[in-house]
Amino acid sequence: MTQPDPEAPAVPAVILAGGLARRLGGGDKPLRNIGGRSLLERVIARLMPQCDSLVLNANGDPARFAKVGLPVVADSIAGFAGPLAGVLAGLDWAAANRPGVRWMLSAPADCPFLPRDLVARLGRALSEQHAQLAVAASGGRAHPVIGLWDVTAREQLRHALAVEGLRKVGGFLARYQVATVDWPTQPRDPFFNANTSDDLAAAEALAALDRD
Repeated sequence: MTQPDPEAPAVPAVILAGGLARRLGGGDKPLRNIGGRSLLERVIARLMPQCDSLVLNANGDPARFAKVGLPVVADSIAGFAGPLAGVLAGLDWAAANRPGVRWMLSAPADCPFLPRDLVARLGRALSEQHAQLAVAASGGRAHPVIGLWDVTAREQLRHALAVEGLRKVGGFLARYQVATVDWPTQPRDPFFNANTSDDLAAAEALAALDRD
């Protein structure tokens, strides 16, 4: 197994698997296979060396994810409130299970080629830019659900979701000083995500280049 990056801060991560996968006809998109492994297993393989603990955000029966052996936390905000609700579930888990930890990583369960230096580079950007949050980008396009979150911001996030009805990740991020870290898109975009059947076919081809 790859050794943890010594430059990376000790952070837990929440893997967001609470979506409805409408463009794939429903079901659990993270359990779709590419190159002999599920999307979720590939995300775990990318994050495990970078994070000191992982938790899965998913709604419904958690037993369907038993194979990966991660704790599963459901949204506390009803009605499939989107990725912000999953981030909140992860922040609450981190506060309860990792007291004293300041930062938590979030990443979607359908990005099988996440960069191996994700946590290290986001952590450095937080420090260097004196930012409150950090998000990933590639090709000049931000990926707001892939980032480091301040665990102490969870009550503000809960209020935004439950009281204000906020659903857009960018709308919440706009309230903070955010460091954005850009990755190159060649030889492939590390934040490629599989939303459609065509995306899954493309991911199958890209998986042949994967070293995990």
